Amino acid sequence: MSRRDLLTADLFDWEPPKVAVGYAPDVAGRGDLDSQISRLVGRALRDCRDEGNGSRADVARRMSAYLDRTISEGILNKWSSESSDEHRIPLDAFIALIDATQAEDLLGFIAAKFGFAVVPEKYADIIELSLIEDHEREIAARKAALVARSRAKR
Repeated sequence: MSRRDLLTADLFDWEPPKVAVGYAPDVAGRGDLDSQISRLVGRALRDCRDEGNGSRADVARRMSAYLDRTISEGILNKWSSESSDEHRIPLDAFIALIDATQAEDLLGFIAAKFGFAVVPEKYADIIELSLIEDHEREIAARKAALVARSRAKR
C-alpha cells in the first residue's frame, strides 16, 4: 500500500495565475451584442451578491455615488434583462458598475471584441521586456543573415 505525502506540494497541481481579466466566452454567450452585455451585467451583479459584496440595491447606491446621479435597483434589473430592449447600460454606468461590483472581468469583454487582452498594470513592464527581447532576436537573426550573405559574396 502506498501513501501520499500530504506535506509535499505536487508539481503537477500548480497552475499559473490568471494574467488577463475577462469572463469565459460562455458567460456572454452568443447572440446580439445587447444580449451579451445584459448577460454580463447580470453575471457581475450575481457574482457581487454571491461573494458577499452587496445586493443590487447596494450596487445601485455605490454606482449613484460614483456617478453623482441616481441609479436605481430597477434600472439595474433592466440593464441585466435581455428582454428589456429599450434599456442598455451607458458607458459611464458600465464603468461605475465595474467599480461598484469589483467585476474587473467586465473589462476583458470589450477588449476581446477587438483582439486585445486586458492585463493588470503590474505585468506591463514584463510584456514590454518580452517584446524588446523578441525584437533583439529578430535583429540578431537579420544581422546573422547579412553577415552570412556578405561572406558568401567574398
